[in-house]
Amino acid sequence: MECSNTIKIEETDTPEQIIEKAAHVVPTPNQLNALKNEFIAFIHMGPNTFTRMEWGSGKEDPKIFDLKELDTDQWCEAMKAAGIKMVILTVKHHDGFVLWQSRYTDHGIMSTGFRDGKGDILKDLSASCQKFGLKLGVYLSPADLFQIENPKGLYGNLSKYTKRTIPREVPGRPFANKTKFEFELDDYNEYFMNQLFEILTEYGPIYEVWFDGAHPKTKGGQKYNYAAWKQLIHTLAPEAVIFGREDVRWCGNESGGTRETEWNVVPYPQSPDTATVFPDMTAQDLGSREQLYKAKYLHYQQAETNTSIREGWFYRDDTHQKVRSADDVFDIYERAVGGNSTFLLNIPPNRDGRFSDKDVEVLHEVGKRIQDTYSVNLLADSKGAKELLDNDLNTYVAVPAGEKGTVFSLKEPVTINRVVLQENVGEYSERVEEHAVDAWVDGQWKEIAKATNIGYKRILRFPDVTTDKIRVRVLQSRLTPAIATVSAHYYASRPPRLEITRSIDGKVNIQARKQDFNWKAHGEDVAANLNAGFKIHYTTDGSEPDVNSPEFKEPFSMDRGEIKAVSILHGDKGEVCHEQLGYIKQNWKVTATGSAADKHEAQLAADENPATYWKANGTNAAITIDLGKECELAGFAYTPQTENSDGMMAKGILKTSSDGKSWKEAGRFEFGNLINDPTKRYYYLKDKVNARYVRIETTEVAAGNKSVAAAEVDLF
Repeated sequence: MECSNTIKIEETDTPEQIIEKAAHVVPTPNQLNALKNEFIAFIHMGPNTFTRMEWGSGKEDPKIFDLKELDTDQWCEAMKAAGIKMVILTVKHHDGFVLWQSRYTDHGIMSTGFRDGKGDILKDLSASCQKFGLKLGVYLSPADLFQIENPKGLYGNLSKYTKRTIPREVPGRPFANKTKFEFELDDYNEYFMNQLFEILTEYGPIYEVWFDGAHPKTKGGQKYNYAAWKQLIHTLAPEAVIFGREDVRWCGNESGGTRETEWNVVPYPQSPDTATVFPDMTAQDLGSREQLYKAKYLHYQQAETNTSIREGWFYRDDTHQKVRSADDVFDIYERAVGGNSTFLLNIPPNRDGRFSDKDVEVLHEVGKRIQDTYSVNLLADSKGAKELLDNDLNTYVAVPAGEKGTVFSLKEPVTINRVVLQENVGEYSERVEEHAVDAWVDGQWKEIAKATNIGYKRILRFPDVTTDKIRVRVLQSRLTPAIATVSAHYYASRPPRLEITRSIDGKVNIQARKQDFNWKAHGEDVAANLNAGFKIHYTTDGSEPDVNSPEFKEPFSMDRGEIKAVSILHGDKGEVCHEQLGYIKQNWKVTATGSAADKHEAQLAADENPATYWKANGTNAAITIDLGKECELAGFAYTPQTENSDGMMAKGILKTSSDGKSWKEAGRFEFGNLINDPTKRYYYLKDKVNARYVRIETTEVAAGNKSVAAAEVDLF
């Protein structure tokens, strides 16, 4: 049977014949080259960068795009350092604002003050990509709110389909490329294709054209002439893959989540060339045998695992918009690239036309980890099949399922915790359905990793093992697989940062610090993936913890006091985590002046959950706590809510009472720079006092806000 990118399933095909056909579905040369990119970037920039919105309305004045300077070299240097091979620029997002000097609209950079209206971000980026050796792609949104909202807009204007020539000539702006197309088009499709022509002929080679399927608003039953778009792209950008249809697909989420099994041979209900109905690409199971049996066509369509390094696609600020840690980005890289997909990471430039320092720091650290971990194959000098050690996808070894497998013997033992496998998908499709890797330990084979498919690439991660022999076994497959590469590596695991929390009833828990990132969580345990084997040691007497301190194994009860903890891995100590614990809050009763905002009642300021918070109207609202019994007080801690910058207590008065009626001032507090640094703050009294009731009165709110809020109040 010949291999093909798409194979039709006949009604008479048996399950065995369908699986045989699946084993002959292969990527096109462009798809295979796109897979080899492995790690690519998104750049979202536009009016939303300045309005701090995720989706614009299309009604924005172009001058709101107030860019003063631009440094695309800095972007490319940082991406290159990360190991990124291609960058895709959002040359037009849903708002219709364009980032290049288009002939066909003035709703874009030509109507801003940037370089006196002569600026062209796509041109700058293209030049920087050439300089740094990166490929270039473009995101051109089919949805266009400017063309919808503008009374003279072309989107959904009910214009007739007539024969039209692409490109439409514009006096004074001739094209160097003299290619002409004729299509039956309406006004908006003509507009869109004229823009495609500009982008694909005037900015160097384009390697991916990214079509978003989102439609914030539609009008007039507008249809897209995708067949014409595709013909134009294939003609003008012959090396480009198209995202959104037959070449590259969405992974199904925007969080960096990955499937345990990511098949790129997927079933289609219609021919991908002419399909009007497409499979659900968000389903958990896309390509198992059970799914293939339902197909009318089998088609090779690879996944891109896309997410953003920041909370959101566009830059908002460097204070409240959190950035993914290097641990998180590296973990997504290993799961995505090592899970038969491409990792597409969005890095939004700031309003100075640069990547922010934190983003650059993360990119450099991720690139260093990739280089340190994967640049050397620890099996390179082993005794084994040379076809698997030459880093060439075109050489391979046929490894039938169920046999003893392929063995690699080393001259000296090595310590490893990663194994990378690849199939020759370009010639023999993806065939492995289940596989395992064994290590020779204590005179016998020990299974160290097991997974389902391999496809273009599988990265297996496991705890450190020292061995001088590795064995790869195929347990189940679609025909005989062609294994192309096998490599072993060592990732230098780092002891993770820790966090100390306490439940409302006083149970202390110490664990690896979770990613402080509140946008589309992927749910992966990053510490378990990257820091396997670490141990936690702690103290409660103020001393510095080390390997001789008690080991934390399960939550324990603790009233007020100081706790310090450290993670230790392979003898290396992580950063010491410190927490001053106040009185247990289980029996506290909390009341407040000022009407509490919806779902933000006073008790939430003392529930041991910083994600919830009390919020009251008025700038002088007070919160009162009944401790249930008289206690000695030395001070309090205030944790501001971080959902936004509202209600942060800049100044206030701490009062105490024994009966809840007669109050004495215990001290006045002031917390500075809360807006830029919304972290837990402490205030200590000059002299300790005994009291059952505590009242915190706010006298000034940061940034002049008109409300008062607190995520947590702790009393010491």
